[in-house]
Amino acid sequence: MIVQILGLLVVGLVIGALARLIKPGRQRLSIVATMLLGVVGAFIGGFLGGLINDSTNVFELNVLGFILAVVAAFLLIGVAEGLSGGRSRGAVR
Repeated sequence: MIVQILGLLVVGLVIGALARLIKPGRQRLSIVATMLLGVVGAFIGGFLGGLINDSTNVFELNVLGFILAVVAAFLLIGVAEGLSGGRSRGAVR
């Protein structure tokens, strides 16, 4: 059980990091926030991938589920930035 939780955290960190690499600009998120958004993205991707592949196991992350997880984490990072006021609006750099 502990190994599964650690595995989920590592996968969440990888998914969150990939989503941050894809997203343009600088995101002001900590490593913990990146990992948590990646974990949530992994659950969403696993669920959607399971619906498409007609599988009931959310924890079985296949290629389609992984891609959907990265997309979900990408969208979640955008939402997190929007809620926290991620970019300064109208500021001259």
